[in-house]
Amino acid sequence: MVSSVTSQNSKRAAVRRALGHKVYITAQSFSAGAYKARVLIDGEAYWVDEFRLSQLQQGLSPAELELTPATDD
Repeated sequence: MVSSVTSQNSKRAAVRRALGHKVYITAQSFSAGAYKARVLIDGEAYWVDEFRLSQLQQGLSPAELELTPATDD
């Protein structure tokens, strides 16, 4: 028998995934042993390292991570 707590937690996780933002990787760079990715979230582009990319994919927003949009040269 599935406990009601487990069931509720899985339902809440499904809703978070459905409402969360999509992270699209549009470019990747490997330089001097460092990884950088250009990501597109809600129409805005950001350059992030591997750690920040992981956080974004887990559902944190760019505002929560205090990211500034990328400026295209």
